[in-house]
Amino acid sequence: MMKKETVVIVGGGVIGSAVAYFLACHKRFTGKVIVIERDSTYACASSALSASSIRQQFSSPVNILISQFGIQFLRDIEQHLAVDGETPDLALTEKGYLYLATEAGADALRENHAVQNQHGVDTALLSPAELKKKFPWLAVDDLALGSLGLSGEGWFDGYGLLMAFRKKARSLGVEYVKGEAQNFVIAHDRVQAVRLADGSELACDWALNAAGAWAKPLLDATGFDLPVHGRKRCVYVFSSPAQTPGCPLVIDPSGLWFRAEGQYWICGLPPENDVNDPPLEVDYPLFDQAWLTLAQRVPGFEAIRLQRAWAGYYEYNTFDHNAILGPHPGIANLLLANGFSGHGLQQAPAVGRGLAEWIVDGGYSSLDLSPLSVQRIVENRCLMERNII
Repeated sequence: MMKKETVVIVGGGVIGSAVAYFLACHKRFTGKVIVIERDSTYACASSALSASSIRQQFSSPVNILISQFGIQFLRDIEQHLAVDGETPDLALTEKGYLYLATEAGADALRENHAVQNQHGVDTALLSPAELKKKFPWLAVDDLALGSLGLSGEGWFDGYGLLMAFRKKARSLGVEYVKGEAQNFVIAHDRVQAVRLADGSELACDWALNAAGAWAKPLLDATGFDLPVHGRKRCVYVFSSPAQTPGCPLVIDPSGLWFRAEGQYWICGLPPENDVNDPPLEVDYPLFDQAWLTLAQRVPGFEAIRLQRAWAGYYEYNTFDHNAILGPHPGIANLLLANGFSGHGLQQAPAVGRGLAEWIVDGGYSSLDLSPLSVQRIVENRCLMERNII
């Protein structure tokens, strides 16, 4: 049965644009897709300000499966998002993730590894001696274990992926509208339209809330308290005379992460006072704290110089740190795609495909995303993801 419906997507970031793309190329969808984006420059968009990485090292099977589809999608990007013979260059770099653990975290790393191994994730557990042999620039005296992704993990141009999804979606007939969604117009337990801040309305058969860090207020009048807030994350670019050949994306036991970026390195760490919806300003004193940890983990980083920095919002799911997907608990034609907690870019391909299937087929047909359903929030069933950065 061909679907001739109007779908209005609130949020033209990578998630909203991925859903738009997968809908537009779905063989049984012949309807109309409209994407509302308030910032057509994407200057404050999380998709544009992310460190743009992808990994398989999760503790939840559903997240592993999502990223396995994601890495293959990125590898085959020319098959999906080329427009008029022009293929996006995402500069995909598969150098892996390296999780480091002291004795206190070693058991959790082993347990995660067992789950990952069951799902075909290509990782290796390394002793301190093995870590030192492979990465001689790394200080390992306080470590008990490391988990290294051998394939299927790395980083890419996240803004490039967003623009590629957007360009391809538009080439397939998706309409992008500049405007700020104010709320959903609801009658008889169904969304009838999306109302914009200027008072105009866009009628729809389906609505999708993919508004990222700005998603929660849109649902205030629907009776569902979305546990998603914007949390500020800063990314620091620094130079150093140090040499770190083969440097993966390293996650220190302290929570700090760093990786090579051309002739520089980038790093970040969560602030001690992690508050909801803070001003989007770079926290420069936090870099001083990062430097101390960097110098302890890589002695060559005792000499570093900050080059630049930026801050972006991280749409943090305070309930269990996982995406919240699927129908609103009381409004069947209102779908949610929120709370990715730093995983939105890498999860966009699978989520976009899945929600397009939900709209067209009434359920997930390629990959079951139901463990991430909204219903788990209603029933207070946590799907806790251990490996949050």
